[in-house]
Amino acid sequence: MSVANAKHTVLDPVIPYTGPIPGGLQPGEIIIIQGAVPPDADRFQVELSCGCSTKPRSDVALHFSPRFSDAPRVVCNSLLQEEWGTEEALHQLPYKRGAPFETIILVHKNGFKVAVNGNHLLEYKHRIPLIRVDTFSISGNVRVHAIGYIPNSAIYSESGDLGLPYKGSILNGLSPGQHITIKGQVSLYPHSFSVNLCNSQTENVALHLNPRMKSGVFIRNSYLDGSWGQEERELPFFPFSAGEYFEILLLCQPHQFKLAVNGSHLLEFRHRMQDLSSIDQLEIMGDLELSDVKLW
Repeated sequence: MSVANAKHTVLDPVIPYTGPIPGGLQPGEIIIIQGAVPPDADRFQVELSCGCSTKPRSDVALHFSPRFSDAPRVVCNSLLQEEWGTEEALHQLPYKRGAPFETIILVHKNGFKVAVNGNHLLEYKHRIPLIRVDTFSISGNVRVHAIGYIPNSAIYSESGDLGLPYKGSILNGLSPGQHITIKGQVSLYPHSFSVNLCNSQTENVALHLNPRMKSGVFIRNSYLDGSWGQEERELPFFPFSAGEYFEILLLCQPHQFKLAVNGSHLLEFRHRMQDLSSIDQLEIMGDLELSDVKLW
């Protein structure tokens, strides 16, 4: 990911580095850290803090620490009133001694999501209100080339790419007036593919789109409170063909979704899940290749 779109960038900081986060942190923002791990590294740590006091020490909302010695792991924790909480350890380490890295910290309303070198690594739920966080620091055995603060990235891919199955976080939930565009190509020998708008904390699916190429049927439905609703199948035409490129445009309106394919209006689906802000995940799977996914 490029730091070119950052609202603020710090280049080649001296380590240890501590600096303010311009404007604080908002859901949807990304912190990107580009650097390298020295060949003899033991550990380093990134911290998102509530101020920069050392005595007494400021609260730390996120302590993120890759550790290379003994059992390689990544440790996360929070410091509140100078006491560490329960440590969360992930016993896998995507960083390598002597190698460059890119770390992305996504600010989500429920927690921080961290990706390293394009791959989702972990999620750390907020223990301290996000509104208090105003300071970034990095220290330990690490070299840093750039730190960038990128505003409001609307969809964050869990895998860091467009591979299938695709799972993306809709950072602030959906709201009327927003569009989702999905561009891709149907496989040469397709059966079907699916697009789901859902809630990540439950199994509820607000909108299930399932074009079936062999039968020429395009099913729409919702899965709420443990059961599927009534299928909708009526269509003026079936827009997908084997091996063909497509563009889906999905518009969220106050009472319904409107869907167009390749510039032609295709269908409407009235909301069955009324709390649109709880729709925070986009899933895409099946017989296709993705080339672009955007929310705007």
